[in-house]
Amino acid sequence: MNPESSRPIRTAVAGFGLSGSVFHAPLIGANPAYSLDVIATSDAGRKASAAGRHPGARIVDTPADIIELNGELDLLVLGTPPATHYPLAKAALEAGLDVVVDKPFTVRSAEGQELIGLAARLGRVLTVFQNRRWDGDFLTVRGLLESGSLGAVTRFESRFERWSPEVTKAWKAAATADEGGGVLFDLGTHLLDQALQLFGPATVTHAELNARRPGEQVDDDVFLALRHGSGVISHLWMNMLCAQQGPRYRLLGSDGGFTKHGVDPQAPYIVAGGSPLDAGYGVEDRDWAGTLGRDGHLDRLPTDRGAYPEFYRILADKIHDGGAASALPVPVDPAGPVEVLKLMEQARALV
Repeated sequence: MNPESSRPIRTAVAGFGLSGSVFHAPLIGANPAYSLDVIATSDAGRKASAAGRHPGARIVDTPADIIELNGELDLLVLGTPPATHYPLAKAALEAGLDVVVDKPFTVRSAEGQELIGLAARLGRVLTVFQNRRWDGDFLTVRGLLESGSLGAVTRFESRFERWSPEVTKAWKAAATADEGGGVLFDLGTHLLDQALQLFGPATVTHAELNARRPGEQVDDDVFLALRHGSGVISHLWMNMLCAQQGPRYRLLGSDGGFTKHGVDPQAPYIVAGGSPLDAGYGVEDRDWAGTLGRDGHLDRLPTDRGAYPEFYRILADKIHDGGAASALPVPVDPAGPVEVLKLMEQARALV
């Protein structure tokens, strides 16, 4: 047991956009195993917001300012644009910090593999914030598969579709594919990760990558077909210009199917001012329950409660138990996100 296990994990969050302000800072602030000590953002409005929401945190301009605080911090959480993930994670690991990298892990699979090796050599904890492994609907699907309720699954369909006709974030408007721009790197990271978690290793057999919106540099309308080694076929859609959205999930098996509409409520709940500590956090309205069975024989299946706080609970256990030397798992083994990046590289090679 780490002798400092009773001390909160001194944590810094780099970036206070959607990632830092809605996901990381609230989850860290709600967990007494951590202290949120530093937030980095150069935007004046975000500085004011960060200071107001987290008065105990020091506000600095850049991630480099965090990395220079040698000895004052234990953990750096990167909620910065994808192109910065590799250099900042590398610098943080070399400075002696444990690191959480938001998705996508890196822009290139080779970079992610390099960071895994570096963390192992330095004895640091490295993990990736694939938070949608703890979406309530994903937990529901995983439970169905574990129960065998669907029989032998043959087809998995998964979508993230939104109506967002304008590219509103400056870095997203400017980012190329080499810089992690586009919906494949954004929403596709989640869809691919979930498919691999459910059905194992896969190969991309078909890919469609299109840019529909004015000013879109890379892709905002993507379809991928995967064949898993397990025999399951996955069809994945991600679209930022979708006026009529399809089901979030549809699974077909030998004994039945499951269809689910809607999106996990955890992020909207925080945006609306809620806390991860609230009794209603992660609880989906029963009107959004999925349907299980066959046409003519359908039952409503309420959605499991979403559980993003599990990520930071598992990470705290790992760090307090001795960090990289502990046998406890990290919340997300970064080898998985590397496999996601390899699938993205396969998809781009097909078009």
